[in-house]
Amino acid sequence: MRRWLPAPAMSAFLAIMWLVLVQSLAPGHLLLALLLGLWVPHATRRMRPLQPRLRRPGTMLRLFAVVLADIVRSCVQVSAIILGKPQRRERSGFMSLPLDLRDPHGLAVLSAIINSTPGTVWAELSADRRWLMIHVLDLHDEQWWIDTIKNRYEKPLMAIFE
Repeated sequence: MRRWLPAPAMSAFLAIMWLVLVQSLAPGHLLLALLLGLWVPHATRRMRPLQPRLRRPGTMLRLFAVVLADIVRSCVQVSAIILGKPQRRERSGFMSLPLDLRDPHGLAVLSAIINSTPGTVWAELSADRRWLMIHVLDLHDEQWWIDTIKNRYEKPLMAIFE
């Protein structure tokens, strides 16, 4: 089964995304979605030497809900900073965050979370993968940001990937 369908989740995601992008359920688009979903993971499997081992689907769903809520909340806060008093925009800066997460897939998801949340950007990962530098638009308390990222994102990702 793995020979014909090396990444079932990726296949399903690609097929669904194709249908969403073309906004059609016509038979031709359904067939093309199926072909893309089957062919792309098969053609790219050598580019993915490390296969993720996902655990705890409940934790994945909770993390997704937390990230979604954080993105919405952050949109409101960033809007208030941008539209508010100029003094609020002076608190941005870079900070270093110690990492316990080592799995490359978990680090990739953490990068996506940080970059998807308005007001934060992943700037650099140290060569030994022990420190992460991020830029924060509202850097009022560095320890608060460290605690927030480690507890809300890093711990669940470690449970999922390690």
